[in-house]
Amino acid sequence: MTPEQARTLTIQAGRALAAAGQGDMVWGHAAVRDPAGRGIWIKEPGWGLEEVTEERLQLVGHDGTVLQGDGKPHKECHIHLEVLAADQQLACSVHTHATAAVAFAALDTPLLPLSHEGALFAGSDVPRFTETGNLISTPALGKALAAALGGAPAALLPKHGLVAAGHSVPAAVMHAVLLDRACTTQLAAAAAGPVRVHSDPAEARAKRAECWPDTQLEAGWNYLLRRADLLHP
Repeated sequence: MTPEQARTLTIQAGRALAAAGQGDMVWGHAAVRDPAGRGIWIKEPGWGLEEVTEERLQLVGHDGTVLQGDGKPHKECHIHLEVLAADQQLACSVHTHATAAVAFAALDTPLLPLSHEGALFAGSDVPRFTETGNLISTPALGKALAAALGGAPAALLPKHGLVAAGHSVPAAVMHAVLLDRACTTQLAAAAAGPVRVHSDPAEARAKRAECWPDTQLEAGWNYLLRRADLLHP
């Protein structure tokens, strides 16, 4: 990946997340690792996910300072700096305030593999970062969040939102989208009555392998990019 490709993918990540309904006015962001090792590419504060353009990108260094681009860095740039620093295999991280994820996290109940999306976690509960419900505005909180995420595809931040990561930009974006969809499904089921049917761990593991290989994550990503073009040509 070149720096030019990283910038393009940062723009596309924002558009894809917006097309999936994860926008929250000007809040939430995706970050792509700078291939030259200088830090992360991320949108400037004050713009919505669907509004990201080449001129609205920042290169934020490992110390949280803006190396390229205008304005101050996001207060929560430490989410991405620390998540990506914790695992050099990761290419991208995502933080949004997806409504279903926030609502589901408030229930403090395990996420079950009720659907294909729920099987993303292979029958295990989604990790949760509970140290604070406030902004992740320091390196220490970013490191703690990265530790809570561990090797999982995504985690819930109760009272706040979600974080997702992936070894590719499509994977990170789709992990965020799939977590929110899994939360939506379980909220709907729980509203109708007790949840009685879901995959057991063995079936959930098998479904994760079959439903969510890279090819399917990329197919979902490509769909979201096409949808973004229709919504915001």
